[in-house]
Amino acid sequence: MARSGIARIHVGGIAVAALLVLSGCAPGADPEPTAAPETTSPPEPYTGPAIFVGEELEGFLFTADEIGSLLPGSTDIRPPSSVLEQISDGGGPAIVPEVCGALFAEQSLWSVGSRNVSWTTTADSDYRFGHMLALQFADEAHAQARLDQLVDAAAQCASFDYNGPASFESVTPAASDNVRALAGTLTLPEIEGGWSTFSAYATVGNVLVQVSQSLDGEARPDAEAVAEKLQERAEQARAALMDKLTANPPTEQPEPAENASAPWGDWMITAGGVGPVRLGDPVDEAISAARAAQVIPPPFPGDPSKLVNDAGTSSMLVQATEGGAAVASVTVGDARSVSGTTQVGADLPAIDGLRVGAPVADAVAAYPQGTTVSVVSSEEHWYDMASRDGRLLRFHADRDVEEPGATIIGITVEDATKRPLVFG
Repeated sequence: MARSGIARIHVGGIAVAALLVLSGCAPGADPEPTAAPETTSPPEPYTGPAIFVGEELEGFLFTADEIGSLLPGSTDIRPPSSVLEQISDGGGPAIVPEVCGALFAEQSLWSVGSRNVSWTTTADSDYRFGHMLALQFADEAHAQARLDQLVDAAAQCASFDYNGPASFESVTPAASDNVRALAGTLTLPEIEGGWSTFSAYATVGNVLVQVSQSLDGEARPDAEAVAEKLQERAEQARAALMDKLTANPPTEQPEPAENASAPWGDWMITAGGVGPVRLGDPVDEAISAARAAQVIPPPFPGDPSKLVNDAGTSSMLVQATEGGAAVASVTVGDARSVSGTTQVGADLPAIDGLRVGAPVADAVAAYPQGTTVSVVSSEEHWYDMASRDGRLLRFHADRDVEEPGATIIGITVEDATKRPLVFG
């Protein structure tokens, strides 16, 4: 943020006294006209979309005292974190009606950033957890679509079938100026464990906030009070963001010129793509621009095309949008740590000096407002950094990002606004 300088004029005491004497002796004269002080007009209020990124997500989180007050039984409340664990295992019995599946969805899947708080409960049970997630999505449409699903589920799933009778007892407070919210308790049949979970959701702009806590006999949260508190906090976060973007409006960064004839190792990874391989271009044109020695078509529908360099030492992955018309993402190196291949980073494009083979810690230091992600089911690990325009930069790691020695095995740039609106 630019600092405004203040000019200060110091007048010595002798000079002031002399000025007073001269003023007293001088004949009356018309005073010199004084110039009107310059005024600076306030900046025009920002009226664009409410797109939150990185540490701005912390403005949605409840304090430890608020969690303790709103969620009876909560204890061992941890500090806010930028580390997100995803399970992504799917499975479970058939759900009737199908819309009720939204109540079981792992909402963080396909998010591009997170700040979260976790805790445990005082229940005498193995089923005891609590967490609050502020989830950043690529744009407003993605976050709003998630809540649309949940609102539909709340309306249709007061009772439903989950290998037996299940229920979702919910409340939906009146929407505030910019925020929608709902809250309720999900209870499963005894054959599926019989457990109950309280959940509350709110959305504003590109953010979905979720509060969840297991229930096991302790006092139940006041669902309406939690939902209204989510609304209040989200409105506060939005107001702070509008003030911030009014003072510092978003600007579009120019894309650097690329030498398409240069070797891959000289190309740059930018928000717009990799060298001459540009996001949004027709897939065939992008593959042609890469001048790969070998092009391996997608083995299955929805998989990326693999491009291999002349020496066979390095590769890139070109992923098409749903339907296959245009480039949605480009990955240099590997996208999965279980691939078992080793690539030569010097033969691949880089971003800000970061290449395949560099420590992931270097990427975290270069982009400190990102999110560390670990996926339990697939043992994948990465570090995400997303911009306000929905461009995602992902550093794939060979192990947990926070482990010493974790190494970059691939770098992806993606237009995350092109993802389907909901996961699954």
